[in-house]
Amino acid sequence: MHGTTVLAVRRSGQTAFAADGQVTMGEVVVKHTARKVRWLYHHRVLAGIAGSVADAQALMDRFEAKLEATSGNLRRAAVEFAKDWRTDRILRHLNALMLVADHDTLLLVAGDGNVLEPDTGAIGIGSGGVYAQAAAQALLQHTSLSAREIAEAALRIASQLCIYTNDHITVEVIEPAE
Repeated sequence: MHGTTVLAVRRSGQTAFAADGQVTMGEVVVKHTARKVRWLYHHRVLAGIAGSVADAQALMDRFEAKLEATSGNLRRAAVEFAKDWRTDRILRHLNALMLVADHDTLLLVAGDGNVLEPDTGAIGIGSGGVYAQAAAQALLQHTSLSAREIAEAALRIASQLCIYTNDHITVEVIEPAE
């Protein structure tokens, strides 16, 4: 997947999503300040998506409808959504990956029907996702930085390595439940 990087980091009850702002069409950068992370379901769920803009919007809207139908049950909504994504004639052709999280859960949702919970406190998607994830895992192991600080630092590192990732970074945070 070219043209985006989204990273989710969990630490000490805090979950941070960071995404770059670059949008490319072929070999041309057409936008530097896109927002690729969005709040869903009454500001309780964070979602980040890597894929084309039209596909991303369609998938986000469908996922939010699943959240509404399951009264915000993130795991159930993700599984139901992944089933639809895989079996629906139109949706299964959409090329994207999603990261979704609430206070308790962090998931990767894919169009092939997979719903995965990362073993570590970090997961990245998109063209720079592996760079950002590797940086975040190192920072999780060797620093006491917050999830937000790690997510932002890891995205900056990815932006120095991946030509499809820029350093205009958006960070959104789910604070620990009280």
